[in-house]
Amino acid sequence: MEKLYEILENICPGIDVRSEALVDDGLIDSFDIVALVGEIMDEFGVELNVDDILPENFNSADAIMSLIERSR
Repeated sequence: MEKLYEILENICPGIDVRSEALVDDGLIDSFDIVALVGEIMDEFGVELNVDDILPENFNSADAIMSLIERSR
């Protein structure tokens, strides 16, 4: 989880990466999600497809980690 926090902090400096509403509160946008997808695939060795790119999968670090675990 710490690696995911680090990725989020690098892509979105200055936001509370532990927020439970990253998308809902407008802390990250679609451009951030695209960058996150690339970093997640590289760092965690998972393959994400277009069906995975849903706001609810990126609304919190926990949701992102769940997506990663489902994709393994």
